[in-house]
Amino acid sequence: MKISFVIPVHNEQDNLLPLFDEITRMADAERYEYEVIFVDDGSRDGSLGVLKALAREYPAARYLSLAANRGQSAALGVGFAHAAGDVIITMDADGQNDPADVPAMMARYGEGCDMVTGWRRNRRDTLSKRLGSRIGNGIRNRLTGESIHDTGCSLKVMRADMVKRIKMFKGMHRFLPTLMRLEGARVVEMEVNHRPRRHGTSNYTNWRRAREGFFDLLAVRWMQRRYQPATIGERHV
Repeated sequence: MKISFVIPVHNEQDNLLPLFDEITRMADAERYEYEVIFVDDGSRDGSLGVLKALAREYPAARYLSLAANRGQSAALGVGFAHAAGDVIITMDADGQNDPADVPAMMARYGEGCDMVTGWRRNRRDTLSKRLGSRIGNGIRNRLTGESIHDTGCSLKVMRADMVKRIKMFKGMHRFLPTLMRLEGARVVEMEVNHRPRRHGTSNYTNWRRAREGFFDLLAVRWMQRRYQPATIGERHV
């Protein structure tokens, strides 16, 4: 079973080398067959240069560079499309997600789950960001019928053939557990570690999340109500 790590990147030049080192040390210790796909989402710093250097030196390192900044969902969608693994693992490029959580999540995945999503129960973020996330998760769960504590956690383990069927419109990365369920996935949540940001600053604000998330939520609610999976009764093809 091959694993594809898919990591969107936007202005994270100082975090990329330490993160890649952590991922590879963990994956080699676990004897995974893996690749690490970085998707540069129109970075304006030296991120792309760092990714090119990694790809030249390490066979497991891959990168894709978008022609312009298109957002996290678009970057993830491009990474999903180019991933060769049976399992896709996503995480942020800022180093706040801990690769050491992956073996336990993979063990849970191996028990028959199609998606294991992280829950940053003890978040190492500002109070305003924690409160904004809690309010946003509550509203999303209320309107979508979900019970996920932390839809914004980027650390996720997903069955590749399922997640590749999802159209990654802008903002859809926040609704991946719900969208995976629409594909028939068994989704579970696990507590994971969360670390302070090492370098750089966040690319999001609470106001931006709230404004964009409201319209995204309406779209996902519409999809839930209108989704009709077709089950084949008989075939002769």
